Parts: sequence; C-alpha cells; structure tokens
Amino acid sequence: MKDKGVSRLDQAKRCYAKLMAAESKSDDPRLERVFELVPREAFLPAGPWKVMVDYRYFETPTDDPVYVYQNALIALDAAKGINNGEPCLHAAWIGAVAPRPGERICHIGAGTGYYTAILSMLAAPGGSVEAFEIDHALAAAARRNLAPYEGVMVTRGDATLLELPAADLIYVNAAVLAPPRSWLQALRPNGRLIFPWQPSNSVGLAILITRTEKGLDAKPLMAAWFIPCVGGASTQDARVKAPGWSAAWSVRSLWLTSERMPDATSVATYEHVWFSSSPL
Repeated sequence: MKDKGVSRLDQAKRCYAKLMAAESKSDDPRLERVFELVPREAFLPAGPWKVMVDYRYFETPTDDPVYVYQNALIALDAAKGINNGEPCLHAAWIGAVAPRPGERICHIGAGTGYYTAILSMLAAPGGSVEAFEIDHALAAAARRNLAPYEGVMVTRGDATLLELPAADLIYVNAAVLAPPRSWLQALRPNGRLIFPWQPSNSVGLAILITRTEKGLDAKPLMAAWFIPCVGGASTQDARVKAPGWSAAWSVRSLWLTSERMPDATSVATYEHVWFSSSPL
C-alpha cells in the first residue's frame, strides 16, 4: 500500500536504499540511510539520462529523477564511455571496506562525486575524503556537486603520480594492472585499498587489500570491469607474468618487490609489486 503523503520519488529512493543496504551485506544501519539521502540525480548531467543496458545506452522517457534509482550505469560522458557506476557493485564494495566515522579516505576516479558523497557521509563525523579525478570537466563538476558536503576536497590530477595522504581507506574506481607503490605506502595500519584489478583484457576483478601487522592481505571479491586508470597501465612493459581467472582468484597476499622478492607462490609479478597465492 502506498504511504499517503510520500511522493513517488521518495518511494523510489526508499526502495533503492533498502536494496543497496541488502547488497552491501553490512550490518551498518547507516548505509541504507545514506543511499536514501544522497540524491543521485544531483551528480548527473541534466535529464533525460542515458542508461546503459548490455553495453547500449537507452534514454529515459523524461527528466523525472525517479528513473535514476535503479541498478544501472548512467552516462556522465557517453562519448567517452564514462558512467556513474553500478550502485549494487558500489554497495557491495562499501560493505566490504566498512568506512567508519573519523577515517581519512582517498577516492580515486571520483567522476562527478556521487560515491564520494556517500563515502564522506559514512566517514562523518570527524572524517575526510580527498577525491582525485583526472578529467578537467568531471573534476569541476565534482567540486560543484560536493560543495555542500563537509570534509571533502577534490584534486584534479593523475593519482598514480601524485603523493597520496596517509589513508585509512583508498577507494579506486578505475582499472589498474597493479596498484602503484605510493597507494600501498599511504595505507595506515588496518588501512584498506579496494581497486579493480585488470591484469589482462580477459580478467577483471575487485581486490581488497588490508594492511595488517604481517603485511598486505589480499582478498578477491567479485568480477569488476572499469575504464582504465590513466597511468595505471604504466607497468605494462614491466610485467613478468599475468594470471588467468583461476589464478587471479587464488590471490591471498600482496608484496612490494623492495620488501620481498617473488617466489614460487607468485600469481602475477610486476616491477614494483607481486601478487601471491600464499596467505600471510
């Protein structure tokens, strides 16, 4: 039964938020509320919107924002193939990394800032988010969109080259062959790094790295495909070997080559880092 006095848009937001909270598999009650409160349409171009299904865009009938509260990619720049990412995937990632109040977060590949806003609300009170975006237009839009959110800073530039601040969480929304050394070194104790790992054109999955007392724990989470991170493919020529799907899913730890040389457990080896099938 429809709740009298609640608009169609509010109904859609509530349903969307419940679905995202379920997808997160988190017991943090804030996730549902945050997905309901952050207006997705505020981080999109003016409607009608281009919604992607099976690698094709379909335009919504009108600019009614009720259409954006679905689990779908929505174009930010259709010509470049840049989209506001799939909400269920991000809900699952956010559930896995469990942002907490007071944490310092780096968001790499922030686009126009929708998921940055969600991360900032989960880091409140006392936390902060620095959003990195290399595209001039997207970075400018993110600054405008994120102005109402406390503790958020937008940096335009290549996050594979810039020095990251010490972080409790690094949330990456662009595919890389291997995480740059600077990202790993920026992780605080118990810090988490989540990124789309694409060691070949046929393999793409989300990897969660956690800094522990023993080293960098690695956990494959799910299949994930993102546009390439500019600069993140710079180790292509230095690659020694890359895994297939089965080997990629076997990853359990990550090592800097400056700290430990690759051994027989190596699944993928690069100039500065290697993935191991051996737990810490």
